[in-house]
Amino acid sequence: MDDNEIRAKIDELTEQEKRMRAEAEGSGPDDERHAKLHELDVERDRLWDLLRQREAREEFHQDPDAVSERDADTVEGYQQ
Repeated sequence: MDDNEIRAKIDELTEQEKRMRAEAEGSGPDDERHAKLHELDVERDRLWDLLRQREAREEFHQDPDAVSERDADTVEGYQQ
């Protein structure tokens, strides 16, 4: 997956989240929806991490295709 494909997937996940939130307006709590939104958020974080890894390698004239998507526990464990 190249940088443009990663950005497109991030945009797609963001739009999906917006649609889900708009559809849920006025309804009460929903555990299934909450879980799906969390999954979307985690996947988007993983893609942002992958994009940052690729950009860093490109900056230092290394092969951006040599990186791989990190697991959710690693990415979600980063300190802000």
